[in-house]
Amino acid sequence: MSIENTTLGQHVEPPNSPDEAKLDRVPNPHQDINYLVRFVAPEFTSICPVTGQPDFAHLVIDYVPDEWLVESKSLKMYLTSFRNHGAFHEDCTVAIGKLLHNTLHTRWLRIGGYWYPRGGIPIDVFWQTGTPLEGVWLPDQNVPSYRGRG
Repeated sequence: MSIENTTLGQHVEPPNSPDEAKLDRVPNPHQDINYLVRFVAPEFTSICPVTGQPDFAHLVIDYVPDEWLVESKSLKMYLTSFRNHGAFHEDCTVAIGKLLHNTLHTRWLRIGGYWYPRGGIPIDVFWQTGTPLEGVWLPDQNVPSYRGRG
């Protein structure tokens, strides 16, 4: 296995859109076991495709790796690329989950998108690749129902 690296240890400008972003992956040194990796992005931002106003979410990404791990700086750059991207909450959340799963070929993945209210209604979006794997500790995502989430 080789390291696919376009960001680590390099100065990288944030991509202008998710289509321009590149997720890097690195070899999983523990392919012989199932374990959970969690990324939390409490300040995720995208743009409403109708109004052009910013939308904010708290993302929680859990996955069980197979051969690959996502390189965290490239994930940060990918998530940052949504700041000027117009898409609905559901599209952002599911697209992120699907790209991670398809790039890493995860054994299992789930993403929770906990969106802050616009128009007085918070929207929470959840997607996963299938049934959680037996024997993998799956902690709660610990994001409260909206009541001044933070």
